[in-house]
Amino acid sequence: MKQVECVPNFSEGRDKAKVQMVVDAAKSAGVTILDVEIDADHHRCVLSFVGEPDPCVEACFRVAQKSAELIDLNAHKGEHPRMGAVDVIPFIPVKGVSIEDCARLAEKLGERIGRELNIPVYLYDCAARRPERKDLASVRKGQFEGLRDLIGKDESRAPDFGPNRIHPTAGAVAVGARRQIVNFNLNLDTHDMAAGKDIAKRLRASGGGLPAVRAKEIDLAARGQAQISTVLTDYKKTSMKTVFDEALRLSSEHGAKIKGTEIVGLLPREALLDFAFETLELENFNADVQILENRLEAVGAASGGGDWRTAGRVVAEALSNTEATPGGGSAAAITGAMGCGLGQMAIGITLKSKKLEEANRPALTKAHAALGELRAQFDRLSREDAAAFDRFMSAMSLPKDDASRPAKMQEALKHAAEVPLKTAQASAQALSAAKQAAPMAGAAVASDIHCAMHLLKAAAQCAAENVRINLGGIKDADQARALSASLDSALVACR
Repeated sequence: MKQVECVPNFSEGRDKAKVQMVVDAAKSAGVTILDVEIDADHHRCVLSFVGEPDPCVEACFRVAQKSAELIDLNAHKGEHPRMGAVDVIPFIPVKGVSIEDCARLAEKLGERIGRELNIPVYLYDCAARRPERKDLASVRKGQFEGLRDLIGKDESRAPDFGPNRIHPTAGAVAVGARRQIVNFNLNLDTHDMAAGKDIAKRLRASGGGLPAVRAKEIDLAARGQAQISTVLTDYKKTSMKTVFDEALRLSSEHGAKIKGTEIVGLLPREALLDFAFETLELENFNADVQILENRLEAVGAASGGGDWRTAGRVVAEALSNTEATPGGGSAAAITGAMGCGLGQMAIGITLKSKKLEEANRPALTKAHAALGELRAQFDRLSREDAAAFDRFMSAMSLPKDDASRPAKMQEALKHAAEVPLKTAQASAQALSAAKQAAPMAGAAVASDIHCAMHLLKAAAQCAAENVRINLGGIKDADQARALSASLDSALVACR
């Protein structure tokens, strides 16, 4: 499976209801939320999620769309620099994708945001089309207010996508591709912002300080502290320990100390371990062998362990708990994925058989590929079903006097019916592929491909139950009839 991490930063850090609506928008695309970091002083939220490439692009678009709907930068004041309601959206390679792949995802998202939301988009870092836009700080220079005055007049500020004018409330957005970074903040025991400014300037690479380090002074007014907010763009080139020690030295020149530190969002395990190794000055230490979790993962004894027996138990336990998710819709998608996987196994063994009639190879190869694509679709749908339930609960939790509540509940109900409908339709497609392959399958795997077909039929029936339960609450009769008709067609195909 290919995996990408996305870390959209959007300009809301005080209204938790708005933050939750943006997070729910991302969830609805079927991605896995890793972290939600809210900071009231910065007036900013850093959202981290992971998923396959296409769902991540969709989730990022929905974050941009919802942020533009909820956030007006004309009324936004915070300590962190910003030029957009959703300010920056990076794609980060995790598994099975390259930084070049992530740059292409950034271009795909940027074009869509510009075209559909009329927000100017600037490609940055590894996706940058201009050398001067590799640095995010250069792209964001002047922030919302400064860019508003220059865009459309200064050719150097023309966006890569979207209109050559600022969006009146949502501003602009930087979309890019980058490798893992570390957001490391150091809080001083002084509120002397002149000292903070000097320390930040001398710490960052652009001021002649440490390589691969960005730094800015932040006024933590509520705490009466100055903060040095740093970004380590290459933590192997300049480690957290190096940044800490240099900030401590520079602070001492102003008679100040570091009172505490913060990690914003997620960071690679290696970055934190490096800090420990450097601080302890360890000798002859082998992290692969001597760190318990690393050793457990190496021998397959950690949670999950990559073993199918453990995975089956984990799924069964997740379904058995008293949480509403995962529920029947997710179970239907998981069953569909199992059917596709079992079908692929049977076909794959047949394709390796010396007894295979060569005339059957193209059709079997096509069926094998189709089941693989549908298996990945079922995996997305299992997550999307759980997100659909969360979306409905979020709408239902709105105050009863909120005029938008009924419409949002109806929209969420319709979505909650559409997701299992997709599962039923995918089951029909997968069953068709398996049926076509079954007569050509080897005798040794005949029972396996028939089991795959039974699983796919069960997935369709299970999904149908979840469509019907939601149809009952949809007030638009035409919508309900259309969804019901589509479901009937899928079930007929699954006989």
